[in-house]
Amino acid sequence: MDASPTATQRQQAFSLTAAALDSLASDGIRVRYLRLDRGDDHWHLGLQWSPEQQTSLVNGEVFAALPAAPAPVRAPWCLTLLTDTLQLAQLQAVRHFVAAQQWRLIAADTLACREDCTVVRLQLDAALDFHAARQALLALAERIGVELVLQTGASHKPPRLACFDMDSTLIQAEVIDELAKIAGVGHQVAEITAAAMRGELDFQQSFRKRMSLLRGFTEQSLSEIAPQLPLMTGAQRLLRALRALGCKTAILSGGFTYFAHYLQANHLAVDVVHANQLEFEAGSLTGGVIEPIVDGARKALLLEELAAEMELSLDEVIAVGDGANDLPMLSLGALGIAFHAKPKVRAEAPQAIDRFGLDAALYLFGLNDHQIAALLED
Repeated sequence: MDASPTATQRQQAFSLTAAALDSLASDGIRVRYLRLDRGDDHWHLGLQWSPEQQTSLVNGEVFAALPAAPAPVRAPWCLTLLTDTLQLAQLQAVRHFVAAQQWRLIAADTLACREDCTVVRLQLDAALDFHAARQALLALAERIGVELVLQTGASHKPPRLACFDMDSTLIQAEVIDELAKIAGVGHQVAEITAAAMRGELDFQQSFRKRMSLLRGFTEQSLSEIAPQLPLMTGAQRLLRALRALGCKTAILSGGFTYFAHYLQANHLAVDVVHANQLEFEAGSLTGGVIEPIVDGARKALLLEELAAEMELSLDEVIAVGDGANDLPMLSLGALGIAFHAKPKVRAEAPQAIDRFGLDAALYLFGLNDHQIAALLED
């Protein structure tokens, strides 16, 4: 990170008490990094502001570099704040919220301090109700314009098994909707898909209904669609990093093995695929389904079976998805991340990421940018 001021900005490091931090006029001041050490009542902040701004701060030092590794987690809870540019007013709002809940903040450190991404982790000693705390944090995050992710301190580590939905999670599409558009039944299928993802329709019933509308779709057309599927931002980085960490990965999808295997073979470092099989006759879809259908209940069952096969406890497993049919598996592991999810899923899932790519999940594993870069270089 460049530590020198530019012609249009000032950036320096300061050590401030909590009271001094609260009283600081925050307009237009950006927080580039922060650190709060256990047993120390001073916040160590890297701040940036424009020359024309007035500030009462004096005796600043040159920015410190991001450490090679974050501080160890010793608290029962971690609250991770993710944003593109962290404003001092946003940090003050989070600090005030934590104080109002009577949660004891025992440490804080910085996981990312790039120009386009700031991630800080707060360690909390608190006897909190997770659901109530999470709902309050979602409301606060929406109000101040940041991401706030609450998780246990024990879960702030790399998983040993990571399970992913495929459509609208690993790829930026719902494949069945794309097939339907080409088949001329796009509007009908999209309506059914949207209702199913919102939890308004039983997934198995909706799946059978959608498949019946695709009768006659050719296998040749499928082979032309597969290379055009857009990957989700950050998907390749996340899966490469997980492989470098020794974590096994699985696609557990209500979509199709045809496309999941294509992604596995050509783009994504995935170890296991479980999805729905397409039924063909004379080179075209029959409109029928092959049992068992991978719905929400089956995703959860598959996650548990994979963990058992690998002799893992569920606190070594995470799941990521976007739809209502992902909620059963999101509720099982150490982390259940709703990614760019529908409102119902975002509200009910244990964790959520909305403003960043999939690779932002790496910060929830307790990794900082130096560690992530080293993993991706291997």
